[in-house]
Parts: sequence; C-alpha cells; structure tokens
Amino acid sequence: MASGHSDAASTKIVISGGFGAGKTTFVGAVSEIMPLRTEALVTNASAGLDGLDATPDKNTTTVAMDFGRITLADDLVLYLFGTPGQRRFWFMWDDLVRGAIGAIVLVDVRRLQDSFAAVDFFEARRLPFLVAINQFDDAPRHPVAAVRKALALPEHIPVITVDARDRQSAKAALIAITEYALASLSALPG
Repeated sequence: MASGHSDAASTKIVISGGFGAGKTTFVGAVSEIMPLRTEALVTNASAGLDGLDATPDKNTTTVAMDFGRITLADDLVLYLFGTPGQRRFWFMWDDLVRGAIGAIVLVDVRRLQDSFAAVDFFEARRLPFLVAINQFDDAPRHPVAAVRKALALPEHIPVITVDARDRQSAKAALIAITEYALASLSALPG
C-alpha cells in the first residue's frame, strides 16, 4: 500500500507517432512521476534506418516505451504509454495498446508520411484515436483541415494541435481523447 494507488481504478492511453514526433516529450510534460524512459543513444548503426534529416540534433531514441502516470482522483489513475517510433520496434505496439481506451497519434508536419503507419494501426484495431499536430517551433503551420485531408482521415477522427512540451496543452489532448473514446463506446450497439 506504499503507493496509495492499490485500490484505485486505472485506465490507459497510448501516445504514438513517427520517429521524433514528440512522444517522449509529451509523456514527460504531463506525467506526475518521473517518466520511465527506455532511450538509447542514436548511433551510426541506425544510419539508413531512422530518418534523422528533419531531426539532426536528436541524439536519443525510445527503444521500448515511455511510461507516465497522472492521478485524476483518489480512486482513478491514468497511465500513459509512449510507443517507439522506429519501424524496427513496431512489434511492441500490440502489447502496449492492450487495455488502452484510446490513443493520440502525434504528427510532425515536416514528416507527415511517418504518421500513416500509426493511423493505419489504430484504424485496423478499431481503437479510438485522435491526431495531434505537434507545433514544433521551426515547423510550418498548416490548417487542421489540410492535415486531415493529407492523412485521408474520415471526419469523425478528431484532429487537434498540441505543443508536446506544454503540460496544459498535453492535458487538453488527453481530455480530448478521453472524451472521444467515451463517445465512441457509447455509440456502440448493444
């Protein structure tokens, strides 16, 4: 009973997206605990595997997951799981999404093509998700409708903007996916 959360109900949200989209930053910005990070140095061994052109200063990468926690009430805890972005680590995604109520797909508009795999993954599993356009300082700004069209997203999938570095912005994205997931559940027949 040391943690105080043993009797609390919990829920899980997955933070996903392409390599360097801001998943680790997002989890770190909003977690009330020091996030668990499974980062390794980017080395020459990843040359040709990880697209570093748009992120030349990136020197670490997530190799398993990021983990964070938010206490919503005395009896409710939200767990955050950030997926690795590189293709060679995608085999872990099925385990990371098990039991999740929804997912946030972080998008870097400078590398929009890196977002298709995450969108396809969540669509195939029918897990409620939203797309969050991460507002990098040096990235061009595009209207939400243009990003929706570029990703070929149906109208019912929420598309929002987020600053993954900002706690309030990340919290707003978590609220948005929670509301969308709850609305999706209530729309199910039965």
